[in-house]
Amino acid sequence: MTISKTPENIQNLFNQIAAGYDFMNNLISFGLHRAVKSRAAELLDIKPHSRILDACCGTGDIAELIKTKEPFAEVTGIDFSESMLSIAKKRINTVNFISGDITATEFPSESFDIVTMAFGLRNIQNAEKALCELHRILKPGGEFLHLDFGKKNIFSRIFDFEAPVLASIFTKYTEPYKYLVKSKEIFPSPDELIKDFEKCGFKLKTRKDFVLGAISAQIMEKI
Repeated sequence: MTISKTPENIQNLFNQIAAGYDFMNNLISFGLHRAVKSRAAELLDIKPHSRILDACCGTGDIAELIKTKEPFAEVTGIDFSESMLSIAKKRINTVNFISGDITATEFPSESFDIVTMAFGLRNIQNAEKALCELHRILKPGGEFLHLDFGKKNIFSRIFDFEAPVLASIFTKYTEPYKYLVKSKEIFPSPDELIKDFEKCGFKLKTRKDFVLGAISAQIMEKI
C-alpha cells in the first residue's frame, strides 16, 4: 500500500482509531507494550519538578507512567489528534495535554529537562524537522527518549501478521493498521536512528532493547 504521511492524513488516521487504540495495543502486544514503556521510562533521570514533554503523546500512557514514577514532575503531553487527546485528558488530570504540531511548537527554547517520543517519529513526514525542534526545546544536557520497533525478528513478524487481522475482527479500521505495519517495515533501524539523532545535535547516552530487540529505546543527550 502507498503511505502518505501528510499531517492531514496522519491526523485523520489517529482520530479514526483513537477510541479503540489502547484496547488494540493491549491485544496485539499481549499486554507487553505497557511493561516495555514502563521499563523505558525507568531509564530516564527524572527528578522532582523536572519539566518533561511527551511528544506525540497519543492517549497519554507514557505521560501517566512518568507521573507515577515521579508525581512532582511537571509533565506536558502534545499531539495533534484531538480524539487521542480527549482520551488522554480523561486518563490523567495531572498532566497538561495540548494540541500542537511537534515540528513547530510554541515552546521557548531550552524549556524541558526531558522529552519522550514513543512510536511517533515514524509517522512524521519531516522527521528531521521534528528532531531539530526537540533539540531546540531541550535544555543543554537534557534527555531525549525515543522508543519504537527495532529488529525485524519473529516477534516483529508476529505483529506484522496479527495487527491487520485483529483490526479486521475487532474494529472497522483495517487500513490504518495496514499502514502502521508498513510504516514499521520502512522505518530506520535503531543504529541508523542514532546516527540521525547525532546529526541533529544529540549524543547517545544509553540504549536498551526489549523483546529480543523487537523494540528498542534510545536515550540521547543534547550537546
